[in-house]
Amino acid sequence: MSKTTSINAYLSSSVENRDLDWIKDVLQSAVELEHATLPLYLSTMFSLEVQNYTTYNLIRSVVMEEMVHMAISCNILSALGGKPSIKNLSPQLPGKGLPGGAEPDLEVVLARLSIPQLKNFMRLESPTYLLPEEFKKEEYPSIGTIYGGLKEAITQNADEVRETVRKVLSAPADTYSNQVGDNIGFTTIQLKEDHPDNTDEVDQLINGINEIIEQGEGSDTGDLWAESFEDEESHYARFGEIYYGARLQKLEGDIKLSRETEPEFFKGHKISWPVVTNTLAIPSDGYKALLKSYSESDPNNKDLKALSDALDGFDETYTGIMNDLDAMWNGPAAESWPKFGAAVGAMMEMRVKSCFYIMRYEVPKKLVEDLSTIYPNEYDLLSRYTDLSTPVFFGPRFINNNA
Repeated sequence: MSKTTSINAYLSSSVENRDLDWIKDVLQSAVELEHATLPLYLSTMFSLEVQNYTTYNLIRSVVMEEMVHMAISCNILSALGGKPSIKNLSPQLPGKGLPGGAEPDLEVVLARLSIPQLKNFMRLESPTYLLPEEFKKEEYPSIGTIYGGLKEAITQNADEVRETVRKVLSAPADTYSNQVGDNIGFTTIQLKEDHPDNTDEVDQLINGINEIIEQGEGSDTGDLWAESFEDEESHYARFGEIYYGARLQKLEGDIKLSRETEPEFFKGHKISWPVVTNTLAIPSDGYKALLKSYSESDPNNKDLKALSDALDGFDETYTGIMNDLDAMWNGPAAESWPKFGAAVGAMMEMRVKSCFYIMRYEVPKKLVEDLSTIYPNEYDLLSRYTDLSTPVFFGPRFINNNA
């Protein structure tokens, strides 16, 4: 199944035609979408020089929950007899919109922490009611839109969905894709009689989707809190806290949240702007032309070989994580937990390889001056997300070698 097929099914199918196959197609799109957020947020998180700032912890908490959301989508798809496709995921970055055409106005680029990037992140996680009117007219204006459609389709096909889940969960191990659970919130689907609260299988699917929506956008009561999940700030609010430089607060009185009143809700405890490594935003070729120019200008530079090795090493680690994630859901059930452990360990390696290897190498000043020649079609983008007036450093590319 291709990204195009799944999202076309979502956009073009009438409510009456949204059957079980449609649900599984769109769940795969959800897996792709949730995965696509991770390189974006990690690139920004890795750019922070000191990693015990409030800002670092806020971004890290979002990253952790995006991993949870991806896992929930995979588990729901597996419970319906589908096979999550993870190994070859490779979102096109930089670009416009999320996989499948979601939020087509959104500029997606791997870059350091900056005000423009925070605006992108807030757009990505925004509740529909806070979007400008021109964005609300899009076919697929927010992440919540696709999950709302999934909830409707699951409810509409409740009997078939329930029957399918019970069939899948009652089958011997390795008959279908695995479900993966852990202690950080990976919701798994269980038979009703095995569930601690005796919750119906269909309701479990809906509850998993509600967790994704509420943690990203906030509750459906019109505020920015994930009230059903530890009463924490939504992802939108956490990025808003960094953007406004202050924590989200609950206001007394009748002030309703809107685009106009939003700043009033971010006047809590002050958050200082962190020290940021000025990494060069990643062009579409993953620095290929830049490294070629570097080699031609200084072929004997020892740093160039070390830099290339660091970039390739990071990408090998990232590719290994994608392989392990795919095997967690689609490999032998007995190997799922060891693969999980390997993926978690490799995620820690990514931070080290990015911050202590790649980002230690400065882009030579002459090459920074030549960027408009090296990347004539992407120079405007690079200059928006990189301060070219100060020293510029290389950053992680997140190239999946399977793609």
